[in-house]
Amino acid sequence: MTNTPDIICIGSVLWDVIGRAASHMRVGSDVPGRITRLPGGVAMNIAMTLRRFGMKPALLTAIGQDVEGNELIAEAQRMGMICDHVYRSEDLPTDVYMAVEGANGLIAAIADAHSLEAAGAKILRPLENGTLGAANAPFSGLVALDGNLTVELLQTIATSSLFRAADLRVAPASPGKAERLLALIDHPSATFYVNLEEAGLLCQTTFPDSASAAAGLITRGAHRVLVTDGGQSASEGTAGDIITQTPPAVMVTRVTGAGDTFMAAHIASEAQGMDRAAALARALNAAATYVSGETPL
Repeated sequence: MTNTPDIICIGSVLWDVIGRAASHMRVGSDVPGRITRLPGGVAMNIAMTLRRFGMKPALLTAIGQDVEGNELIAEAQRMGMICDHVYRSEDLPTDVYMAVEGANGLIAAIADAHSLEAAGAKILRPLENGTLGAANAPFSGLVALDGNLTVELLQTIATSSLFRAADLRVAPASPGKAERLLALIDHPSATFYVNLEEAGLLCQTTFPDSASAAAGLITRGAHRVLVTDGGQSASEGTAGDIITQTPPAVMVTRVTGAGDTFMAAHIASEAQGMDRAAALARALNAAATYVSGETPL
Protein backbone atom coordinates (compact mmCIF):
# COMPACT_ATOMS: atom_id res chain seq x y z
CA MET A 1 0.00 0.00 0.00
CA THR A 2 1.35 3.45 -0.94
CA ASN A 3 1.15 6.41 1.41
CA THR A 4 -1.10 8.40 -0.93
CA PRO A 5 -4.57 8.44 0.66
CA ASP A 6 -7.93 8.14 -1.09
CA ILE A 7 -9.52 10.06 1.78
CA ILE A 8 -8.45 11.90 4.92
CA CYS A 9 -10.30 11.06 8.14
CA ILE A 10 -10.08 13.91 10.67
CA GLY A 11 -11.22 13.51 14.25
CA SER A 12 -11.38 11.00 17.04
CA VAL A 13 -9.19 7.88 17.06
CA LEU A 14 -9.21 6.16 20.43
CA TRP A 15 -9.89 2.94 22.29
CA ASP A 16 -13.51 1.83 22.52
CA VAL A 17 -14.31 0.04 25.77
CA ILE A 18 -17.75 -1.50 25.22
CA GLY A 19 -19.78 -3.55 27.67
CA ARG A 20 -22.58 -5.57 26.03
CA ALA A 21 -25.32 -7.60 27.68
CA ALA A 22 -27.94 -9.81 26.07
CA SER A 23 -30.65 -8.63 28.48
CA HIS A 24 -32.66 -5.42 28.63
CA MET A 25 -31.05 -2.85 30.91
CA ARG A 26 -32.04 0.28 32.80
CA VAL A 27 -30.29 2.69 35.16
CA GLY A 28 -28.72 0.67 37.98
CA SER A 29 -28.78 -2.69 36.15
CA ASP A 30 -26.03 -5.15 37.11
CA VAL A 31 -26.00 -8.00 34.59
CA PRO A 32 -23.54 -10.47 33.05
CA GLY A 33 -22.11 -9.66 29.64
CA ARG A 34 -18.92 -9.12 27.67
CA ILE A 35 -16.45 -6.21 27.81
CA THR A 36 -14.18 -5.53 24.84
CA ARG A 37 -11.46 -3.01 23.98
CA LEU A 38 -11.19 -2.23 20.30
CA PRO A 39 -9.97 0.67 18.14
CA GLY A 40 -12.74 3.23 17.81
CA GLY A 41 -13.68 6.85 17.58
CA VAL A 42 -15.71 8.36 14.74
CA ALA A 43 -12.75 8.94 12.42
CA MET A 44 -11.37 5.47 13.13
CA ASN A 45 -14.73 3.73 12.67
CA ILE A 46 -15.15 5.46 9.32
CA ALA A 47 -11.60 4.55 8.30
CA MET A 48 -12.08 0.87 9.23
CA THR A 49 -15.17 0.59 7.05
CA LEU A 50 -13.45 2.44 4.21
CA ARG A 51 -10.67 -0.14 4.34
CA ARG A 52 -13.23 -2.95 4.04
CA PHE A 53 -14.47 -1.26 0.88
CA GLY A 54 -10.94 -1.05 -0.54
CA MET A 55 -10.12 2.60 0.15
CA LYS A 56 -6.89 3.96 1.65
CA PRO A 57 -7.64 6.40 4.50
CA ALA A 58 -5.11 8.66 6.20
CA LEU A 59 -5.78 9.62 9.82
CA LEU A 60 -5.43 13.16 11.16
CA THR A 61 -5.90 13.00 14.91
CA ALA A 62 -4.10 13.23 18.24
CA ILE A 63 -2.75 10.09 19.90
CA GLY A 64 -0.57 10.04 22.99
CA GLN A 65 2.95 8.66 23.18
CA ASP A 66 1.81 6.34 25.97
CA VAL A 67 1.51 2.55 25.85
CA GLU A 68 -2.14 2.76 24.82
CA GLY A 69 -1.24 5.15 22.01
CA ASN A 70 1.56 2.96 20.68
CA GLU A 71 -0.78 -0.02 20.68
CA LEU A 72 -3.47 1.99 18.88
CA ILE A 73 -1.09 3.19 16.17
CA ALA A 74 0.20 -0.35 15.66
CA GLU A 75 -3.34 -1.70 15.31
CA ALA A 76 -4.33 1.06 12.88
CA GLN A 77 -1.30 0.38 10.72
CA ARG A 78 -2.02 -3.35 10.80
CA MET A 79 -5.49 -2.64 9.43
CA GLY A 80 -4.05 -0.53 6.61
CA MET A 81 -4.58 3.05 7.77
CA ILE A 82 -1.98 5.68 6.89
CA CYS A 83 -0.75 6.97 10.26
CA ASP A 84 2.26 9.01 9.08
CA HIS A 85 0.48 12.30 9.76
CA VAL A 86 -0.97 11.63 13.23
CA TYR A 87 -0.05 14.21 15.87
CA ARG A 88 1.68 12.31 18.70
CA SER A 89 1.55 14.30 21.91
CA GLU A 90 4.20 13.83 24.60
CA ASP A 91 2.01 15.08 27.44
CA LEU A 92 -1.56 14.19 26.43
CA PRO A 93 -2.94 10.69 27.07
CA THR A 94 -4.63 8.61 24.40
CA ASP A 95 -8.39 9.21 24.36
CA VAL A 96 -10.97 6.56 25.27
CA TYR A 97 -14.70 5.94 24.78
CA MET A 98 -16.71 3.83 27.20
CA ALA A 99 -20.23 2.56 26.53
CA VAL A 100 -22.76 0.08 27.92
CA GLU A 101 -25.21 -1.60 25.55
CA GLY A 102 -28.13 -3.88 26.34
CA ALA A 103 -30.69 -5.71 24.27
CA ASN A 104 -32.64 -2.44 24.26
CA GLY A 105 -29.78 -0.46 22.71
CA LEU A 106 -27.26 2.02 24.06
CA ILE A 107 -27.73 2.54 27.81
CA ALA A 108 -25.01 5.11 28.47
CA ALA A 109 -21.68 6.28 27.09
CA ILE A 110 -18.85 8.63 27.97
CA ALA A 111 -16.45 9.96 25.34
CA ASP A 112 -13.15 11.21 26.77
CA ALA A 113 -11.78 13.07 23.74
CA HIS A 114 -10.02 15.76 25.75
CA SER A 115 -6.63 15.13 24.16
CA LEU A 116 -8.03 15.62 20.66
CA GLU A 117 -9.67 18.84 21.80
CA ALA A 118 -6.49 20.04 23.50
CA ALA A 119 -4.37 19.34 20.41
CA GLY A 120 -6.63 21.60 18.36
CA ALA A 121 -5.27 22.84 15.03
CA LYS A 122 -2.00 20.93 15.47
CA ILE A 123 -3.67 17.89 13.92
CA LEU A 124 -4.20 19.88 10.68
CA ARG A 125 -0.53 20.75 10.11
CA PRO A 126 -0.05 18.19 7.29
CA LEU A 127 -2.73 20.04 5.32
CA GLU A 128 -0.78 23.31 5.44
CA ASN A 129 2.91 22.34 5.48
CA GLY A 130 2.91 20.78 2.02
CA THR A 131 2.71 17.17 3.19
CA LEU A 132 -0.93 16.67 2.19
CA GLY A 133 -1.73 20.18 1.05
CA ALA A 134 -0.98 23.87 1.47
CA ALA A 135 -2.79 27.19 1.38
CA ASN A 136 -1.86 27.73 -2.28
CA ALA A 137 -2.46 24.07 -3.19
CA PRO A 138 -5.22 22.75 -0.89
CA PHE A 139 -6.11 19.09 -0.64
CA SER A 140 -8.72 18.41 -3.30
CA GLY A 141 -10.01 14.97 -2.34
CA LEU A 142 -12.46 13.46 0.10
CA VAL A 143 -12.31 14.50 3.76
CA ALA A 144 -14.34 12.82 6.50
CA LEU A 145 -14.69 15.17 9.44
CA ASP A 146 -16.18 14.36 12.84
CA GLY A 147 -17.77 16.51 15.51
CA ASN A 148 -15.32 15.61 18.27
CA LEU A 149 -13.32 18.67 17.22
CA THR A 150 -13.87 21.87 19.17
CA VAL A 151 -16.31 24.53 17.98
CA GLU A 152 -13.36 26.86 17.48
CA LEU A 153 -11.54 24.39 15.23
CA LEU A 154 -14.70 23.60 13.26
CA GLN A 155 -15.22 27.34 12.73
CA THR A 156 -11.63 27.61 11.49
CA ILE A 157 -12.16 24.74 9.08
CA ALA A 158 -15.39 26.31 7.80
CA THR A 159 -13.54 29.40 6.55
CA SER A 160 -10.05 27.99 5.92
CA SER A 161 -8.55 28.02 2.44
CA LEU A 162 -7.04 24.62 3.27
CA PHE A 163 -10.49 23.06 2.75
CA ARG A 164 -11.80 25.14 -0.14
CA ALA A 165 -11.15 22.36 -2.70
CA ALA A 166 -12.11 19.40 -0.50
CA ASP A 167 -15.20 17.21 -0.71
CA LEU A 168 -16.19 17.47 2.96
CA ARG A 169 -18.22 14.68 4.56
CA VAL A 170 -19.31 15.69 8.05
CA ALA A 171 -20.73 13.69 10.96
CA PRO A 172 -21.46 14.55 14.60
CA ALA A 173 -19.69 12.48 17.22
CA SER A 174 -22.97 12.11 19.14
CA PRO A 175 -26.26 13.94 19.63
CA GLY A 176 -24.62 15.81 22.49
CA LYS A 177 -22.09 17.34 20.10
CA ALA A 178 -24.34 17.76 17.06
CA GLU A 179 -24.77 21.51 17.48
CA ARG A 180 -21.02 21.99 17.05
CA LEU A 181 -21.58 21.33 13.36
CA LEU A 182 -23.56 24.54 12.93
CA ALA A 183 -20.20 26.14 12.15
CA LEU A 184 -20.19 24.19 8.89
CA ILE A 185 -23.91 24.23 8.07
CA ASP A 186 -23.58 26.52 5.04
CA HIS A 187 -20.25 25.22 3.74
CA PRO A 188 -20.68 24.91 -0.05
CA SER A 189 -19.06 21.46 -0.36
CA ALA A 190 -20.15 19.81 2.90
CA THR A 191 -22.34 16.72 3.05
CA PHE A 192 -23.86 16.10 6.49
CA TYR A 193 -24.50 12.59 7.83
CA VAL A 194 -26.85 12.76 10.83
CA ASN A 195 -29.59 10.76 12.51
CA LEU A 196 -33.10 12.03 13.16
CA GLU A 197 -32.31 13.30 16.65
CA GLU A 198 -29.19 15.13 15.50
CA ALA A 199 -31.09 16.74 12.63
CA GLY A 200 -33.64 18.02 15.14
CA LEU A 201 -30.94 19.46 17.36
CA LEU A 202 -29.32 21.28 14.44
CA CYS A 203 -32.70 22.75 13.46
CA GLN A 204 -33.95 23.21 17.04
CA THR A 205 -37.12 21.24 16.37
CA THR A 206 -38.32 17.67 16.03
CA PHE A 207 -39.01 15.82 12.79
CA PRO A 208 -41.38 12.89 12.19
CA ASP A 209 -39.18 11.17 9.61
CA SER A 210 -35.90 11.34 7.72
CA ALA A 211 -37.33 13.05 4.61
CA SER A 212 -38.75 15.99 6.56
CA ALA A 213 -35.50 16.21 8.54
CA ALA A 214 -33.47 16.32 5.33
CA ALA A 215 -35.69 19.08 3.98
CA GLY A 216 -35.38 20.97 7.27
CA LEU A 217 -31.59 20.84 7.24
CA ILE A 218 -31.46 22.05 3.66
CA THR A 219 -33.74 24.95 4.58
CA ARG A 220 -31.40 25.62 7.51
CA GLY A 221 -28.56 26.11 5.00
CA ALA A 222 -27.01 22.68 4.43
CA HIS A 223 -25.80 21.99 0.89
CA ARG A 224 -26.39 18.22 1.00
CA VAL A 225 -27.58 15.85 3.73
CA LEU A 226 -28.11 12.21 4.60
CA VAL A 227 -30.48 11.55 7.50
CA THR A 228 -31.03 8.13 9.06
CA ASP A 229 -33.83 7.03 11.37
CA GLY A 230 -32.78 3.63 12.69
CA GLY A 231 -34.74 0.88 11.00
CA GLN A 232 -37.41 3.27 9.70
CA SER A 233 -35.93 5.17 6.76
CA ALA A 234 -32.99 7.12 5.40
CA SER A 235 -33.05 10.14 3.10
CA GLU A 236 -30.40 11.79 0.94
CA GLY A 237 -30.58 14.94 -1.08
CA THR A 238 -30.09 18.58 -1.88
CA ALA A 239 -32.61 21.39 -2.24
CA GLY A 240 -35.69 20.11 -4.05
CA ASP A 241 -34.23 16.68 -4.70
CA ILE A 242 -34.57 14.19 -1.83
CA ILE A 243 -34.72 10.40 -2.13
CA THR A 244 -35.79 8.04 0.68
CA GLN A 245 -35.23 4.32 1.24
CA THR A 246 -36.07 1.81 3.96
CA PRO A 247 -33.22 -0.25 5.44
CA PRO A 248 -33.36 -4.06 5.68
CA ALA A 249 -35.00 -5.43 8.83
CA VAL A 250 -32.45 -7.17 11.06
CA MET A 251 -32.02 -8.24 14.68
CA VAL A 252 -29.99 -5.52 16.39
CA THR A 253 -27.04 -6.85 18.43
CA ARG A 254 -24.90 -3.68 18.61
CA VAL A 255 -25.30 0.01 17.87
CA THR A 256 -21.99 1.76 18.63
CA GLY A 257 -20.38 2.59 15.29
CA ALA A 258 -23.44 1.92 13.11
CA GLY A 259 -23.73 5.50 11.88
CA ASP A 260 -20.03 5.62 11.07
CA THR A 261 -20.38 2.39 9.10
CA PHE A 262 -23.28 3.87 7.14
CA MET A 263 -21.31 7.02 6.34
CA ALA A 264 -18.18 5.18 5.26
CA ALA A 265 -20.09 2.73 3.08
CA HIS A 266 -21.88 5.61 1.37
CA ILE A 267 -18.63 7.52 0.76
CA ALA A 268 -16.93 4.43 -0.66
CA SER A 269 -19.90 3.64 -2.88
CA GLU A 270 -19.90 7.12 -4.39
CA ALA A 271 -16.12 7.06 -4.79
CA GLN A 272 -16.53 3.83 -6.77
CA GLY A 273 -19.01 5.48 -9.13
CA MET A 274 -22.38 4.27 -7.85
CA ASP A 275 -25.41 6.44 -8.50
CA ARG A 276 -27.38 8.04 -5.66
CA ALA A 277 -29.94 5.29 -5.17
CA ALA A 278 -27.39 2.49 -5.33
CA ALA A 279 -25.00 4.25 -2.95
CA LEU A 280 -27.75 4.84 -0.39
CA ALA A 281 -28.94 1.23 -0.64
CA ARG A 282 -25.43 -0.14 -0.21
CA ALA A 283 -24.83 2.06 2.82
CA LEU A 284 -28.09 0.93 4.43
CA ASN A 285 -27.22 -2.70 3.79
CA ALA A 286 -23.75 -2.23 5.29
CA ALA A 287 -25.17 -0.60 8.43
CA ALA A 288 -27.84 -3.30 8.79
CA THR A 289 -25.23 -6.02 8.48
CA TYR A 290 -23.10 -4.24 11.06
CA VAL A 291 -25.82 -3.86 13.70
CA SER A 292 -26.83 -7.51 13.19
CA GLY A 293 -23.32 -8.48 14.28
CA GLU A 294 -22.38 -10.16 11.03
CA THR A 295 -19.51 -7.79 10.17
CA PRO A 296 -16.34 -7.88 12.31
CA LEU A 297 -15.52 -4.74 14.21
